[in-house]
Amino acid sequence: MDFEIAEYRARIARTRAAMAEKGVGLLVVVDPSNMAWLTGYDGWSFYVHQCVLLAEEGEPLWVGRAQDANGAKLTVFMAHEHIVGYPDHYVQSTERHPFDFVSDLIRERGWQGKRIGVEMDNYYFSAAAYAALQKGLPNARFLDATALVNWQRAVKSEAELTYMRRAARIVEAMQARAMELIEPGMRMNDLVAEIYRTGVRGADGHGGDYPAIAPLLPTGAGASAPHLTWSDQPFKSGEGTFIEIAGCHRRYHCPMSRTVFLGKPPQAFLDTEKAVLEGVAAALDAVKPGNTCEQVEAAWRTTVARYGIEKASRIGYSIGLSYPPDWGERTMSLRPGDRSVLQPNMTFHLIPAIWKDDWGLEITESFRVTETGHETFCGFPRRLFIKP
Repeated sequence: MDFEIAEYRARIARTRAAMAEKGVGLLVVVDPSNMAWLTGYDGWSFYVHQCVLLAEEGEPLWVGRAQDANGAKLTVFMAHEHIVGYPDHYVQSTERHPFDFVSDLIRERGWQGKRIGVEMDNYYFSAAAYAALQKGLPNARFLDATALVNWQRAVKSEAELTYMRRAARIVEAMQARAMELIEPGMRMNDLVAEIYRTGVRGADGHGGDYPAIAPLLPTGAGASAPHLTWSDQPFKSGEGTFIEIAGCHRRYHCPMSRTVFLGKPPQAFLDTEKAVLEGVAAALDAVKPGNTCEQVEAAWRTTVARYGIEKASRIGYSIGLSYPPDWGERTMSLRPGDRSVLQPNMTFHLIPAIWKDDWGLEITESFRVTETGHETFCGFPRRLFIKP
């Protein structure tokens, strides 16, 4: 296991306190990040239906495809009797649904009369899954428990921070390799192959894991779009490319983006770099316990406004443990209106990216809130990279 059993029990106690506050008697956890955080389960099985059932008492119950049960036995902290696999005829069936099985299990355990919390707005909880629960438990009262567990993950333990610092060393190595190799004529996919190789090899003796998001490195006019990946086309002189990637260690992420320009950058690039760097510094200066997410964003916005820059989208979000398709925790955002109060050991990706009509620039930092300010996870040069 990646953590001591005592840490898992503390997480469960924290979650149960949140359940009680919301009036949830049974929590159906489908997000693989939340499943892993509560139990330790780690496997590429989230393409089929699975969940953790957490009642007011007792051990959590892992429920998933029968062939994945051995993976649960190897990774969760609970005893094997708290692992339940459903038969394979439930998988991608037109006659039955895996949450029919879950409904039966809830009834067998006597939990059908509880107020049942489900992660309604989650990538891994389908409309069909909810319909199956409603059909199988017609007298149950369902509550929306979206992000209930996510919020309990916001303040990191020392063990979690250790994994994130290791991920930081990995992403530094990934960016260094990318900046070393990128040049006009090199195919984008060849660079990505080296990025992946470096990320999986790891750093400082610690291996890397697959990140929750594929490398994003749009180039030229493509850099005006934030979420393009790559092609087999070559990089060109006279164009900028941002490389947004994350180191990942034991499922904990440290994202970082840097921009490289091949050739002589136009003045607009240089002016934007200056504004962004000042804005990033101002935002980080505003990071301290007691301040809010919107105060961090306001420090950025006020600074870059002097350069005539406006940015409609958020400039950051909480990060940590995650599985595809997102390395964010889907709780706090650095944007106007988010009055979440910063606490020590909360962790964020500050990403005040600028996307114009035909180019883009990203210079980002992942950070931890400390007792007095902030700690940036990475020590990689914070600037626009220029290669002839």
